[in-house]
Amino acid sequence: GGPGPAAAALLWGPLLAMRVKDYMTDRNRNTGRNPEPIRHYMLGDQIKDHLLGRILEGDFAPGTRIVETRVARELGISQGPVREALRDLAGLGLVDLQPYRGARVRERSLEEHIEAMQVRGELEAMAARQATGRLTAVQVDRLRALVEEMAALAAAGDAHGHSLKNTEFHHIVAEASGNRTLQRILGILQPFAQTYLTTTVAGLESATSYLERHTAILDALIAGDRRRVDEAMLAHNNASLASVRGATG
Repeated sequence: GGPGPAAAALLWGPLLAMRVKDYMTDRNRNTGRNPEPIRHYMLGDQIKDHLLGRILEGDFAPGTRIVETRVARELGISQGPVREALRDLAGLGLVDLQPYRGARVRERSLEEHIEAMQVRGELEAMAARQATGRLTAVQVDRLRALVEEMAALAAAGDAHGHSLKNTEFHHIVAEASGNRTLQRILGILQPFAQTYLTTTVAGLESATSYLERHTAILDALIAGDRRRVDEAMLAHNNASLASVRGATG
């Protein structure tokens, strides 16, 4: 048989996290609703990225059945690569495979999501500590822009758009840390948080809250003050957890 869930996560998680943004960019270029057919020479993980992108965008909501024949027809490929991609997504815990019933997007409980948020929060705090004083001017400029963009998206109630910008913010910080192991593990956890936040949790915190919290993190990083970084990350993570609990309670 293939690799178990843990091995599959370590193998595919980083690729999924890094490639999904490219998939979404390509998809947005299309004028029609359906994506352009995937050519036969494309790698299997690109098909998997396509499916992950649709899950993250909410096209395949939790509990939705993913029909192999339909996906294969849309992409202009055979069912084999689609079936393989679904197995990989099942290994990551994003899809449930049921005998004779096909694949469904997994419905995660609030408890599972909170556990993932807690682990991710600790890892993001570690990445921020290691990135303190190491940000380049280009990274600082992009992070400042992302803070403003997140606040605007929160004000507009765009949970999906905000989630993508938030992911990019913390990805840049992790990249600045220089810790590749941290980046890989955060890449594995990200799809779980993103699918839950964009398809299950209703509502967003205030734009002011997002602006203040991410500005505090960025200012502490630029100042090179690890104590302030720790305090800002702790406040951010606690507020995020409280927001999710409040939105679902």
